[in-house]
Amino acid sequence: MPEWSGIVGEGFDGSRVDSYLTGQAAGLTRSQLQQRNPLFFVNDRQVKASHRLRAGDRLLVRYDSPPAVEVSAEQTPLDILYEDESVIVLNKPAGMVVHPAHGNFHGTLMQGLLYYLAGLDRRFEGSPYHDRPGIVHRLDKDTSGVLIAAKNPEALEQLAGQFRARTTKKVYLAVVKGVPRNRRGVIDGNIRRDPAHRKRFEVSENRGKPSRTRYRVVRELGGYSLLELRPVTGRTHQLRVHLKHIGTPVLGDPIYGRRDTNFPDLELMLHAYRLTITTPDGITRTYRAPLPERFRRFLAAVRSKR
Repeated sequence: MPEWSGIVGEGFDGSRVDSYLTGQAAGLTRSQLQQRNPLFFVNDRQVKASHRLRAGDRLLVRYDSPPAVEVSAEQTPLDILYEDESVIVLNKPAGMVVHPAHGNFHGTLMQGLLYYLAGLDRRFEGSPYHDRPGIVHRLDKDTSGVLIAAKNPEALEQLAGQFRARTTKKVYLAVVKGVPRNRRGVIDGNIRRDPAHRKRFEVSENRGKPSRTRYRVVRELGGYSLLELRPVTGRTHQLRVHLKHIGTPVLGDPIYGRRDTNFPDLELMLHAYRLTITTPDGITRTYRAPLPERFRRFLAAVRSKR
């Protein structure tokens, strides 16, 4: 029976056990955890999922192993930025899905990893991560940029722990419509699923999960802006939701933006540019993904119009 344990951090007083565990216990969602008959223990005492936590509590959860998932290796082009015996760092192109899911069962990054790293799935047999071998974190399908993967369960847990503890440093670049009122600032707000559109998220005053993004304007581009974004939290669609919330949606965003008449066919202009993380060998490294071609084409088009 797989298990996950950890110490509850500051700022989580009053959180429900199952809510706190979302995304932490082997990356499981709340509903996935419920489906695996979990047992919860706080300070060595068994509790219910609704138990309220306090900072410093020792939390342990045990749950059933997931059903076997058959994912085949596929020869998929990978843009490798760095590789050693424990990790591989990739520049994910826009349009590539990280993990096979409904409607996207071929050409995913994970299938490319299984082909490139023959035997990767066998290294994760019996571990909580065997249904997503190597996958530490995700980027949206239409977001490009730096993504790190692990070559064994120990490396995955070491890397994933840094994402959970928010000690990684992530920098994104985005082209947005309009110019933020302040050239630099912080966007705060709870993010929840939009009750009217289940594939969308929105900022809510009193529901959802706390989220924070720091931003600065790198360059104004005549009705558009190039922004540097530093997410403090890692909620689903966080950057796109936050930028829409302040009135400057990401250019080319089919969910949170509007079709732009000047650039009607532009893809999502969001790029994971830089990631700083400590690898299993104890060295803190920074990886960068070059500015993608769609950004270069846009910047050249803006310059020519000027």
